[in-house]
Amino acid sequence: MKILTRTQFGNPILRKKSRQLSKAEIMAPATQGLIQSMRHTLVEKKLGIGLAAPQIGKSISLAVIAVRPTPHRPKVKEFDMVLINPVVTDVIGRKALLWEGCISAGSEGKADLFAKVPRYSQIKVRYTDENGILCHKTFKGLKAQVIQHEIDHLNGVLFVDHVKDPKTFMTHKEYMRRIKKVS
Repeated sequence: MKILTRTQFGNPILRKKSRQLSKAEIMAPATQGLIQSMRHTLVEKKLGIGLAAPQIGKSISLAVIAVRPTPHRPKVKEFDMVLINPVVTDVIGRKALLWEGCISAGSEGKADLFAKVPRYSQIKVRYTDENGILCHKTFKGLKAQVIQHEIDHLNGVLFVDHVKDPKTFMTHKEYMRRIKKVS
């Protein structure tokens, strides 16, 4: 396993729709190794909670999620998953404005830019896991938010594309000082 280098906003790969993977490609040692390196990068570098393959220069439909407690989110439950060829099949309820950042919009291993993004609080997703098993599951809360963010990456969409009020943009330092202090 190795720490992977992230692509940054402005890199054309972040605006491309990712290629779907076949079951044989999913099970290939190269893909399995990539999944492990993506997970290792997220957990060891404490970059964020999700990493899509385009964010490390690979235009394939693969994302890894590794949610961990943090000082500003101490009560969050650990959550790990791999999404391959994911599709949101249904949404439940209305969208809510949620704070979001992206590790491709930052330096020093952190998201430097945050804004409020409308996201569904509950979604149904069809995806293949790292074992090549087709799954259909419902997610809500933070899990639903990060899954929507990562699926957007796989479709060439960035969180800034969803921002309705540009006045909500702020830097990481200001976000931590003003928003997370209040939460």
